[in-house]
Amino acid sequence: MIRNTEEQSQVGSELQAIVSSLNGDVPVSQVETLSGWVREAVAGTRSTASLFVIFAALAVILGAIGIYGVMAYSVNQRTREIGIRLALGATGQDITTWVLKQGMGLTLAGIGVGLTGAFGLTRLLQGLLFGVSATDAVTYAALALLLGSVALVACYIPARRATKVDPMIALRHE
Repeated sequence: MIRNTEEQSQVGSELQAIVSSLNGDVPVSQVETLSGWVREAVAGTRSTASLFVIFAALAVILGAIGIYGVMAYSVNQRTREIGIRLALGATGQDITTWVLKQGMGLTLAGIGVGLTGAFGLTRLLQGLLFGVSATDAVTYAALALLLGSVALVACYIPARRATKVDPMIALRHE
């Protein structure tokens, strides 16, 4: 190993010349930088981590789409009920709160099941984690907060749409 500030191609030829002058029987066949060697050594781990990040992002996106779809369908099926509530004096904020409570209740149950499963699988993941323990409370809390926030936004959109229901049209429907 040598420390230098020159380019690898220049050092390689100079190193071959120096080694040949000392002992002509010793070949210098592979000259590479330490950073290149380290990059090759961790390439497999880095690609696995990149795949985990991509799959996690897709899971969050699919989860948000699923929650939005379920809540939009639920609001659509309850249009008449929402119209009756509005006709009897419920405010838009009441309807929004009601829809958000339903969606976030399911979300919190899902986060609880997910955290339980994650704690159960810590032994499998322990070998893939670097710089973080498998039971890092901050990581679990941050992910639960992220998923809860995504679910809140996914529930809020149908909840706001529910407040736009005209009670007279909803009552005449069907």
